[in-house]
Amino acid sequence: MDGTETRQRRAEELGLRYALSTGRLPRVSEDGPLSVPESQRVSPKPLGTELSRETALSIGLQVIVPFIFAGLGLSGAGILLNYFQHWPVFMEVKDLLTLVPPLVGLKGNLEMTLASRLSTAVQATVVGFLAAMAALLLGALSRGELDFEKVELLCASSVITAFLAAFALGMLMVSIVIGARKLGVNPDNIATPIAASLGDLITLSILAFFSSFFYKYKDSRYLTPLVCISLMALTPVWVLIAKKNPPIMKILKFGWFPIILAMMISSFGGLILNKTISKEQYKGMAIFTPIICGVGGNLVAIQTSRISTYLHMWSTPGVLPLWMKKFWPNPCSTFCTSEINSMSARVLLFLVIPGHLIFLYVIYLVEGHSVPNSKTFVVCYLLAGLMQVTILLYLAEVMTRLTWHQALDPDNHCIPYLTGLGDLLGTGLLALCFLISWLLSEAELDGTLELASGPP
Repeated sequence: MDGTETRQRRAEELGLRYALSTGRLPRVSEDGPLSVPESQRVSPKPLGTELSRETALSIGLQVIVPFIFAGLGLSGAGILLNYFQHWPVFMEVKDLLTLVPPLVGLKGNLEMTLASRLSTAVQATVVGFLAAMAALLLGALSRGELDFEKVELLCASSVITAFLAAFALGMLMVSIVIGARKLGVNPDNIATPIAASLGDLITLSILAFFSSFFYKYKDSRYLTPLVCISLMALTPVWVLIAKKNPPIMKILKFGWFPIILAMMISSFGGLILNKTISKEQYKGMAIFTPIICGVGGNLVAIQTSRISTYLHMWSTPGVLPLWMKKFWPNPCSTFCTSEINSMSARVLLFLVIPGHLIFLYVIYLVEGHSVPNSKTFVVCYLLAGLMQVTILLYLAEVMTRLTWHQALDPDNHCIPYLTGLGDLLGTGLLALCFLISWLLSEAELDGTLELASGPP
């Protein structure tokens, strides 16, 4: 695939001077080998010098503020979800809860990969519709029946949420990257957490508002079909406009599989949320789900972006550096060496426990009556968060190498898969934490009752 025209366009967009000052070569968000015209080739020496200046302290200082800010946003999203789950529409249409992880993940997969132009509108509309279909099918398989009365409401809510959230967050992402450039901060370290935190709040709010609106006017026979048909009818219009920009058109041609597969993976996490959220032993599941999924997704997205940038600086697509030839590296080399990517992985891993403790404290202050307050749950939750991020960071190292070896851009092909896996791992491990905490509390209660009923 010829990438010359695309590289020229990206170099014009980002500016060659910025590439030298920040250590990022111009690159594209699409499949295929990339190349740079002779007139725009630069020596890698300044990039190596800039890269060597990064230390664990500098990485941590850049990441920690947006990470905490993002976590507070995720905590707010959890509180909102806990509030929304009691709305009549969520009580009546249970499959809406299955939509939460894939829709929240969809906005992240579209915005974190920086493909947020016209291609975002097209992909969000189509994948929003597919997410609704996946939620319906998973719900039908788990219940043994398909509720056709809820199909229109679910599809309309999903499509309009995906479309509006993608549009709003596309604007937000552009603003964050421009602001980071002006401040001289690495966008890889701050853009994804901030966009993700605000994105969760925006996406959940849009989903709750429009689903409630459609539920209120459910007797209006043509409302939800009209919304679905109108938004889907706009898709060819966006495609025709996108044809004027070859890089965007290439994203539309080759960027579907990662987004759709990530949506399917996240949908299984949504099914876990759907089946556990209303049970007494899982009380508080709605609050913690956005937090544990969001923290894992944010951290692995940062690491993936950093590794991708590193490969763009030191190699060419399809060719791995000599020190990264192994597709399945030793986990120790991922976390325990002096290499820059290993150092950033350690920094991100060290943020997990303190970050979750801060978010737990905030949750207990605001919604203490709605969540477990046992030490057993806190310990299990912290271990689950640490396990989730450790697995994701290692998989980020593996997947970036595999995709780079195939001459594919890791930003577009790894982040969707990893955030989808983060949703599935997060909801699964979180449900396990609630179950273990409940079983241990029941066993402790039974033991107390036996002692109380025994002989004096």
